[in-house]
Amino acid sequence: MIRNPILPGFNPDPSIVRVGDDYYIATSTFEWYPGVQIHHSRDLVNWRLLTRPLTRASQLNMLGAPDSCGVWAPCLSHADGLFWLVYTDVKRYGRTSSGGAAGAASLRDFHNYLVTSPAIDGPWSDPVHLNSSGFDPSLFHDDDGRKYLLNQLWDHRPGGNRFAGIVAQEYSVAERRLTGRRENIFKGTAHGLTEGPHLYKRDGHYHLLTAEGGTGWNHGVTMARARHPHGPYELHPDQTILSSRHRPDAELQRAGHADLVDTRDGQTYMVYLCGRPLRNRGTCTLGRETAIQPVVWGEDGWLRTVDGRGTAEARAAAPKLPEHRFDPEPAREEFDAPRLPLAFQWLRTPWPEELFSLAARPGHLRLYGRESLGSLFRQALVARRQQAHCYSASTVVEFEPEHFQQQAGLVCYYGGAKFHYLYITHDETVGKHLRVMSSLPNHVQSDSFTAPVALPPGVPVQLRVDVDEERLYFGYRLDDGDWQWLAQQFDASILSDEANAPGQPNFTGAFVGMACQDMAGTALHADFDYFEYRERPYCVNPMGAPSAAEPA
Repeated sequence: MIRNPILPGFNPDPSIVRVGDDYYIATSTFEWYPGVQIHHSRDLVNWRLLTRPLTRASQLNMLGAPDSCGVWAPCLSHADGLFWLVYTDVKRYGRTSSGGAAGAASLRDFHNYLVTSPAIDGPWSDPVHLNSSGFDPSLFHDDDGRKYLLNQLWDHRPGGNRFAGIVAQEYSVAERRLTGRRENIFKGTAHGLTEGPHLYKRDGHYHLLTAEGGTGWNHGVTMARARHPHGPYELHPDQTILSSRHRPDAELQRAGHADLVDTRDGQTYMVYLCGRPLRNRGTCTLGRETAIQPVVWGEDGWLRTVDGRGTAEARAAAPKLPEHRFDPEPAREEFDAPRLPLAFQWLRTPWPEELFSLAARPGHLRLYGRESLGSLFRQALVARRQQAHCYSASTVVEFEPEHFQQQAGLVCYYGGAKFHYLYITHDETVGKHLRVMSSLPNHVQSDSFTAPVALPPGVPVQLRVDVDEERLYFGYRLDDGDWQWLAQQFDASILSDEANAPGQPNFTGAFVGMACQDMAGTALHADFDYFEYRERPYCVNPMGAPSAAEPA
């Protein structure tokens, strides 16, 4: 059996391709660098993160991109001996991170690009700019050798439908550009918010798969077909072929934004976006995740789920393929290698050497204090995805701040307006000390601080967070002493799409990691000796029983 989601934590907008006996899924990364996650499997059950192809400034530079902008909805395909990856780089969507007006909120900037590679792990080419008319680009390779780009069309004009339909245009490989007329091939249904197109050819029909209803609770997968890539398209008799919108009891919610793949023996599987809400708060702190399940083509030539009910399944039948497991990720990273461990990312910039170094002090991750937490430019924050509702994470930091504008520590982060930050700093009253800053959405006073806890100078400090669904606890210790837990219980449910920061899109997920700021501009560094992340079936309130939640 397949246990969904197959890609837990922030891994939305899946695009899947099979090449021989290998399966690859590309997912969105938004403002996190490098861009696009590509995952690998040989049995559709077991998956590993393999690579991130957008690694240099010529391919992706997101400095200044607002939260939840950057790389949207990549489409990965294989044809003519090459891997083809198209993606959107979103430069503007709505308002500023503080909720203040940034001009007309109807205006958007979406730039769609194409990169190619002979191998899945690169080298990937510099990008070809395709268009900027909307987002969610998808490249279809027809069996006659022609290629078509599809994408959502954005219409900023007043009184109309911003999600104006799915447009298609032919792509010329020789000229490396779109050619011919752009045509609106599908304007969507009454569910609205039509996006995420993918095109397939089967039995003389072109089948168009789209996402509708928005990426929240009303999300779903719509299907239509035509005899020509440009239509006209006939709507599926069931209209929506997969959704959780009428199943509030389903474990997997927000199901939509799908793609299809066939096994060698002709079984069809659908990958799709989903979310797992917290039981008590109903928010998806793990972000939008990726699930998979088999689907079947009926005698009428239409695609449906196996049982015909169109529901997202937490458990699904696996294909008859040999099991292929991968080695588990280490729970503890010692930062002994010259490269950052693959699970970790940073924000926006293609020049990470400005933010961190693994060579300046071997065996440590050195973060250089840069701009404030939440900056849209150079922010020294290195983090990994939260992939379970219950986990413990810890690190140790050596940091000797000289004043209050210098900070470093352990952060649970969604975006610039939603985080909990356990950090070390210094002031003229307490000296070196530890406290928590929380940025809380939907509060009049958005920033809150705990009382300072004095720390001795010149001593490494171990920092830890335990998360139990919506409950978040911070602790610290010196040397080999006992963990000292802060008295406050913090709200982990704000680290979610649904905890709205006014005026901003919310499309990512919770991360946990290390950060360092020097808002005086002197780049004081902090050294982190390790980072440990352990998932748990459940957590225990560490203040009641600190040893029960202790990492092994």
